Amino acid sequence: MTLPASDPLIADTSGLILLDKIEEVPLLHKTYGNVLVTAKIQNEFGRGLPDWIEIRDPTDRQYEQILEMDLDSGEASAIALAIETRSSALLMDDLKGRKAAEKLSLRYTGSLGLILRAKQEGVIDSVRPIIDRIRSTDFRFSEKLLQTIIDEARE
Repeated sequence: MTLPASDPLIADTSGLILLDKIEEVPLLHKTYGNVLVTAKIQNEFGRGLPDWIEIRDPTDRQYEQILEMDLDSGEASAIALAIETRSSALLMDDLKGRKAAEKLSLRYTGSLGLILRAKQEGVIDSVRPIIDRIRSTDFRFSEKLLQTIIDEARE
């Protein structure tokens, strides 16, 4: 089941890059439906985005400027947009960004959480092949975390 149209997922750059490397960007749309990125995230990503990803910037730059004191500009813009669209969830793998989201009581998940949710909702049959492709990239997740995802997916 995807989130209702009123509850988009705001994707940060690192999640997009990882999903692009393993050729799984469509999982965002299949699992969450509406997906947003800011112009800063689009620029950081540096490639074309599918037309189902909406580019939307926060209207109040004050949050973004404050967040940029501790976070990179893409993460700051994603969190600022999530603050404005309180019903949204964030896709964010960076620990500092996740901690900031948690302090602000924002909902978030990481790339591995997205993959697990896709399995739980029947979007994919198995997490294992995707985890194997992640292992072949330069993205580093602990083996313990990868195994936890496999275990939670009951594989």
